[in-house]
Amino acid sequence: MSDSNQVVEPQLPAAQPAPKPDTKPKIKGPGELPPYHVVLLDDNEHTYEYVIDMLQSLLSHSEEQAFLLAEQVDRTGRAVVCTTHKERAELKRDQILGFGCDFRISSSKNSMKAVIEPAEG
Repeated sequence: MSDSNQVVEPQLPAAQPAPKPDTKPKIKGPGELPPYHVVLLDDNEHTYEYVIDMLQSLLSHSEEQAFLLAEQVDRTGRAVVCTTHKERAELKRDQILGFGCDFRISSSKNSMKAVIEPAEG
């Protein structure tokens, strides 16, 4: 040990320059896009068979899933049939709107109705 009476001042770290603001817009990846629901709306112009066929064809639902969704839309007036990012939700809604009439019912003139809505909130 030294007998010197020197006081050692603590060393402060050198100041770091402030980080540059990020000027590039951040692009969200596919997993970060806000989710949207595709909602199928009930009517009296389509059979369960039509709904099941449509959901299997357009959304690859199993027969059981499609039947349960057909029951839900019949019982409650609406059913969320798909949740995805907005662009795909719009595509699936448009495919439902363009699926055509139900040949099993003579009064069926159009496709079923569907809308998209934000899944958050």
